[in-house]
Amino acid sequence: MNNNPIGIFDSGVGGLTIWDELRKNLANENFIYLADSKNCPYGEKSQEEIRKLAKINTDFLLSKGCKLIIIACNTATAAAIDVLRANYAVPFIGMEPAIKPAALNTKTGRIGVLATKGTFNGKLFKETSAKYSNEIETFIQVGEGLVELVEKNEINSLESKTLLKKYISPMLEKGIDKIVLGCTHYPFFINEISKITPSNIEIINPAPAIANRTKNILKENNLSSNYSEKSTEFYTNGDVTIIAELVEVLSGLKPSINKFINSPYTS
Repeated sequence: MNNNPIGIFDSGVGGLTIWDELRKNLANENFIYLADSKNCPYGEKSQEEIRKLAKINTDFLLSKGCKLIIIACNTATAAAIDVLRANYAVPFIGMEPAIKPAALNTKTGRIGVLATKGTFNGKLFKETSAKYSNEIETFIQVGEGLVELVEKNEINSLESKTLLKKYISPMLEKGIDKIVLGCTHYPFFINEISKITPSNIEIINPAPAIANRTKNILKENNLSSNYSEKSTEFYTNGDVTIIAELVEVLSGLKPSINKFINSPYTS
């Protein structure tokens, strides 16, 4: 299975921020990316429904021969990763808000977390927050509407700028020095967030940590590829044009539109 692809799925296009970091750091790996944009966002869905969608996504990626699956969605990770690990033999890597590095490195003792409702309600977030609650103050903010703006490629719109300022300004007033991006869609807004935050505020993107984790898991399971060239297949049940545009925004690549086909599965 070494030369089989790595599967990545998200509730939409947000996981492309994870894919972009992976392709930069895993030179010999091939990828299959699945955007379940039809069912985006996951944050308002029940745990049972999210698990059902995660299973559908996993089955599709396994049908394509994926050797490892990355759940590039904090909400889906919180709801489904334990169930998926219990029912499938391939390794799974999930997402969780990077509270630990923020907590260990804050100088003010105050950090902000921008995430979805589903992430804040998840077990992983609650457990991690509780672990560091005696050492730091954590200010949380649901980024309502931000995922939908990314899904429409309205990243630099007036609405996105207005929402980001509305969500982040109160955290800045509390004296935070770290902003944890708790949704894979949110790194698309890093440039805009940087414009409204002082230079001493660190914006923590989870993608580099996931890339490192993936590299380690591949080695531990003897799954590292020896391909000299790498490629990515993209699947979506949403707007093909949007995902193509966002791949180009992230990577500068202009993928063949033929690779952006509607996924054959239904939910």
